[in-house]
Amino acid sequence: MNWGSIILTISGLCLFEIISSIDNAIINAEVLSTMGQKARRWFLIWGILFAVFVVRGLLPWLIVWLATPGLGPIEALTAAFSSDSSVLKAVESSSPILLMGGGVFLVFLFLHWLFLEEKNFGLPGEKFFSKLGLWFYALVSIILCILVWGSIDKNPMLAFGAVVGFSAFFITHGFKQNAEQGEQKLLQSNRNLSDLSKILYLEIIDSTFSIDGVLGAFAFTLSVPLILIGNSLGALVVRQLTIGNIDKIKKYLYLKNGAMYSVLVLGSIMIVDSLGGHIPEYLSPLSTFLIVGYFFWKSKTPSNI
Repeated sequence: MNWGSIILTISGLCLFEIISSIDNAIINAEVLSTMGQKARRWFLIWGILFAVFVVRGLLPWLIVWLATPGLGPIEALTAAFSSDSSVLKAVESSSPILLMGGGVFLVFLFLHWLFLEEKNFGLPGEKFFSKLGLWFYALVSIILCILVWGSIDKNPMLAFGAVVGFSAFFITHGFKQNAEQGEQKLLQSNRNLSDLSKILYLEIIDSTFSIDGVLGAFAFTLSVPLILIGNSLGALVVRQLTIGNIDKIKKYLYLKNGAMYSVLVLGSIMIVDSLGGHIPEYLSPLSTFLIVGYFFWKSKTPSNI
């Protein structure tokens, strides 16, 4: 990758991390409003070390390592920049499985939002799909069957990757629902918990919600160092917004819509790439900027749908 591609990739990763974390940042801000100034500063300064280096650094490295068992831990970290042909070949051979699993996860994440989650309707058709919630389960099952059937002859492990993405979605969705309920209980019983307890709980919740951003990052690049840099910058911005400017962010009603349509595009890119389609490296960051830019503009000039 040249420097232009690296900068574009990091910028796209940063933006995607920010918009995919907006909902969690809003709830975190509500919890932080019940805490003292010292605890808020701790959350911003020291808490970010855990959020960045442990979650957004360790998780993508672990995913690449597990997807490419022939690599050692250091090789998995630096694979994208390695000149060793055996390392490059190992990453290339295993990347379709990783991309298929991540792509299925992201597409299902979008469909769950479209069919089942409350939202501000930003595009024609969203209201229609929100009335067909039960069809979500039928649709994702059909999509999984099509992907498995279409890839099992090409590569059985590719089909397995689709099943892993399917399973990962429903497992993490359960954790997220539990985390959201836990945050609401935390707000309702804030007087019974110390600031330290609240911070620890927020860090656990942040780890759960970071999975979307980490998996989506592989649509931009397979380079763990670039994912670490881009997601870390995004996480820093989100933490700062959580502390000081969350009320302003709430005014942009359709940023969540932009995040979810970005998720759909990135997931689709990963699936197509895993099946052998040629995807230009600039498409993921460029599409993210265009989609988020559109919904940011729409939030400033709202109209009835």
